[in-house]
Formats: sequence, C-alpha cells, structure tokens
Amino acid sequence: MRLDIDTYREIADSLVRNRSRSLLTGFGIFWGLFMLLALIGGGQGLKSMLLKNFEGFATNTAIVWESATTKPCKGFKEGRRWHMSYKDVERLRKMVPELETVTPVLSEWGITAEYGTSTASCSLKGVYADYANIESPKLKYGRYINSTDVLLERKVCVIGKRIYTSLFPEGGDPCGSFIKLGTAYYQVIGVDFNSGNISINGNADQAATVPLPVIRKIYNRGSYIDIICLTGKKGIRMSSLEERIRQILAREHYFDPTDKQALFYLNTEQVFSIMDNLFKGVNFLIWLVGLGTILAGAIGVSNIMMVTVKERTTEIGIRRAIGATPKDILSQIIMESISLTLMAGSAGIVFSVLVLQTVEKITKQSTFQINFWTAIAAAALLALLGVVAGLAPAVRAMQIKPVDAMRDE
Repeated sequence: MRLDIDTYREIADSLVRNRSRSLLTGFGIFWGLFMLLALIGGGQGLKSMLLKNFEGFATNTAIVWESATTKPCKGFKEGRRWHMSYKDVERLRKMVPELETVTPVLSEWGITAEYGTSTASCSLKGVYADYANIESPKLKYGRYINSTDVLLERKVCVIGKRIYTSLFPEGGDPCGSFIKLGTAYYQVIGVDFNSGNISINGNADQAATVPLPVIRKIYNRGSYIDIICLTGKKGIRMSSLEERIRQILAREHYFDPTDKQALFYLNTEQVFSIMDNLFKGVNFLIWLVGLGTILAGAIGVSNIMMVTVKERTTEIGIRRAIGATPKDILSQIIMESISLTLMAGSAGIVFSVLVLQTVEKITKQSTFQINFWTAIAAAALLALLGVVAGLAPAVRAMQIKPVDAMRDE
C-alpha cells in the first residue's frame, strides 16, 4: 500500500462526501426534534388558553336549574313549569352531606350601570358569601361580598372588569364610589378581574355582584331562585350525586326523576374530563409524529455511518496498521454518530424555542414554551439514538483488518 498524496486525497474526498450526506441526514434529526418540541409547546399553550376560560371556576361544581317537564307524573301532564325555592337549598344541605357548598343565585339582565356621565350595560348577580367557592374572584381592588353584607342587606357591589373600565376610564381604585345599577345606588367594594369566559348567569367581567337579599327585595323575587350551585367535598365525584339530587327535588316538586329536561344538571367535572381526554389524545399524536420523525432521522444517520465506514476502509486500515485498537475505532464511529445527532438536535431545540417565543409574542400568551427538563430529556434521547445509530457501523469498522484494507487499495 502506497502512502502517497493520492491516497490521502481519496480519504479527504471521502470525508467531504460523507459530511455532505451527514448534513442532509442531520436535517432529518433537526426537523424531527423541532416538530416534537414545537408541537409539545404548542399543545401546552393551547391547553392553557382553553383552561383559561375556566379560570376561577371550581372543577367539582354542579349547577342545577329547572325547566318544563317532558313526562307526566303523579297526575300532572307534561309541559308543566315548576320553580326551585330556598327550601330546596336547605333540603339539599341536610339530605346530601357529601356536598360542601349549596348556594342559590338570582340574576337580572339588561341592567344599565351609571357613574357620572359614563354608562355600561351589565347584569346583576345576587349571591351569598359562599358563592366564592363556586367562582373564585380575582380581585384587582377591594374585597368580595361577605356574610355581614348579606345579613345586613347592604347595597354594595363587586363590579367586573368591563364595567370598571367603562365607568372609570381614568383608572384608580373605585372602592367607596356609588354607582347606579338599574333603579338603585350601590357602593363599590371590589373590582373582579376574573378573565374566565365560563361564568354562571352571565360573564364575570360584565356582571355586578350584590348580596342576594338585596336583589330579592328590590326586584320582588319572592321565594323562587334561578339556579343552585353545588360543590362536593374532597374526593366526592359530582356525577355520583346526580341521581340522588334529582330524586330529592323530583319528590318535592312532583316530576319524574328520569325526566332530564325537567331538571338540568350541568356537571363541570365532565367538561374537564372531556378536555383532559382530548389533550391526552393530542399529546399521544404529538409524540407519535415527533418520535417517528426522529427515529427516521436516526436510521438515516446509521445508514450514513455505514457508507462512511465502507468508504473509509483505507483510512481505518491505516489506523489499525499503525496501532489503533478495535476500541479506538468503536469509540471514533460512535462519537461521530453522537456528535452528528446532538448538533442537529441542539439546532432543533434552539429553533423550536425561537419559534415558540415568536408565537408567544403574537398571541400575547406566556404558555407556548417547553420547560428546561423537556429540553434535557430531548438531548438525552438524541445521545441515546446516536449510540444506537452508530453501533452497527462501529461493529463493522472493528472487523476491518489492515490486510483487507491493503488488498482493497
């Protein structure tokens, strides 16, 4: 074997050709990891945006309200209207001990809020103090309705964000100011900046919350209530209480407990369960697509390394002839494979972070991003794939003998 300039030129040309193929294969690793991380970050951001609609809303809540019956019962024909009352609230508190909160709500719509020359359309929501267990307020100023307000029937209110910005465009703390809601004046005691889009009897940012007895007297609502909100104690599933609640109310108001239209029972637990199952499926699809693309790139790396070993037979033979051990050849090939996957993967991580950061700026959300440990796990996965991809080519390289390399030359 002649160690002349032509031999070294052949080795150099082989390395250049292999590097070009490696760059092409590395792009597969880069694109696969970018897709995986971008989809993970995008899925997390989308989930956070959807869950933001439920911000402040208890996950173990049930809401019940009445409607016309659709089945005859105890001599009454279908189509009969019935109404829930405050006695139903006390009845549920005593007969269903698994319930932690049982609170009624009264509502009035089409109310005009006025302060000075500023006006805003809103709805009135009459609640007890324990309604905060159903829909937690996010107070910017002041406080929420308390039991003393309810007991003394104070004309106080907590206004939503949109009402606040309409009546007080200059900003500042409005607590202590008196605003007109409909026909009566109320003192502002708090501003609720709850941004959730899922609200009871009206959106939170367009509602003025007042003590329930005040609405009851001003609007002469009598003993009837609009809805009853329920929360279960820790570990209690609201779906397990539905049948018993229907039977209790049906027995008192003479409707068929199997008549789903007579009593609507909205269980938010089911809504959250549907969302969780939806995003479990989305995450599975994300990992399937991302890992599939990465594995395809790893297979490409293995094939490239195979070609590299074949075209570098002369080089490997020379190294073996001057004293390189099989372990040296093995470590060289595997390190080249790991380096290729890590470099391409690192570029994919950086690019995915930049893309997700751009999405955050566009959507003005801070949830479209991967965390540090996800990136570390991705890098570890790439190193493992690099070892696996380079193992078969490395074994083949160890089997090359100096005599065979000289014969090929």
